[in-house]
Amino acid sequence: MEVMHARCCGIDVHKESVVACLRLQEGRRARTEVRQFGTTTAELLRLHEWLAHAECTHVGMESTSVYWRPVFNLLEGSFDVVLANAHHIKAVPGRKTDIKDCEWIANLLAHGLIRASFIPPLAIRDLRDLTRHRKSLIRDRVKATNRVHKLLETANIKLANVVADVLGVSGRAMLNALVAGETDPHRLAKLAKGSLTPKVNQLAEALRGQFTSHHAFLLGQMLTQLDQLAELVAKCDARILEIAKPFEPEIQRLQTIVGVGRRSAEVMVSEIGVDMSRFSSAGHLASWARICPGNHESAGKRRNTGTGSGNNWVRTTLLESAWAAAHSRKSYLGAQFRRISKRRGPKRAGIAVAHSILVIAYHVLRNAVTFNDLGADYFDRMNTAKLKRYHLRRLAELGCDVSLAVPV
Repeated sequence: MEVMHARCCGIDVHKESVVACLRLQEGRRARTEVRQFGTTTAELLRLHEWLAHAECTHVGMESTSVYWRPVFNLLEGSFDVVLANAHHIKAVPGRKTDIKDCEWIANLLAHGLIRASFIPPLAIRDLRDLTRHRKSLIRDRVKATNRVHKLLETANIKLANVVADVLGVSGRAMLNALVAGETDPHRLAKLAKGSLTPKVNQLAEALRGQFTSHHAFLLGQMLTQLDQLAELVAKCDARILEIAKPFEPEIQRLQTIVGVGRRSAEVMVSEIGVDMSRFSSAGHLASWARICPGNHESAGKRRNTGTGSGNNWVRTTLLESAWAAAHSRKSYLGAQFRRISKRRGPKRAGIAVAHSILVIAYHVLRNAVTFNDLGADYFDRMNTAKLKRYHLRRLAELGCDVSLAVPV
């Protein structure tokens, strides 16, 4: 087998140590040297110095949890670092040691058999850390909100039956009054504002419960937590806005896609980057994100498979955008959702629309253009004759005698 990289190194990464195998191709024979290093900065600098002195050009390692990140950060720029999915380079079952693992990685790398994982530039990685942190904060806020609903139900306060948003302006005023010790349902109901003003009697009935000082203490804690989380999310938004300035044109173009808002565009840029040359095609990008059908064929038979597990951060964002696009009545994506939903159900339709959004995002970023919607009537215009035949057949099945003046 042809050797692609004559001077390379395979690294087996652990929490407290790394085992490196330096492979040097000399003529038809290969010479290997194995050394073990710690994971502190000083030890990793020793690893860097050793590889640089040996004129190593390529380094390969597994993506083991987050332990690969310090090694990658110190070697990036000096060597061509190839990060591999552990599932893709799994060795043949048998005797397994750290030394054998790093030798196996070095041999695979030397012969070009490792498919490199997608690692975006440092600026994109910083933005990715921020968007993922913001998503975690938002999830914590949702959990805290659910706990508030649960506590109110425990105290038999049925505020959610009358108020759409319990933590809105009116709802928050009533909850603050409950924490302050006010338990009179009529006084609490008079705190309603805006469209809730005519519902004072319903609110008074919903606010009549068994709310004690114990519930007041817990509710006060939860509301304080919600305020803190809201403040953290706001600060995170401001930081993301600052870090994302170099990518503002790409973010603005992505927002032209139906269903994609500011936050969704920021997540897309942080997860897939802005350089689409890393992906050979839109299908390659969809396969990497696991937002396309699986592939399982044997003996000429194709078995039903799911989409698989990929980048959950971009997947959830695409699905959120897909559900938003599904509500649009005047767009191609909304028409696509309704068309597929009739046959396959809303969940599969959501996956299909998410796939379309990712394909559109690929072309928008690659060609630096805005999204041009095909229109809600695209599928009708695509095959008018077939649509006419379908409706004529349905009318005939219903017992109607219909004839067209224009030939089908």
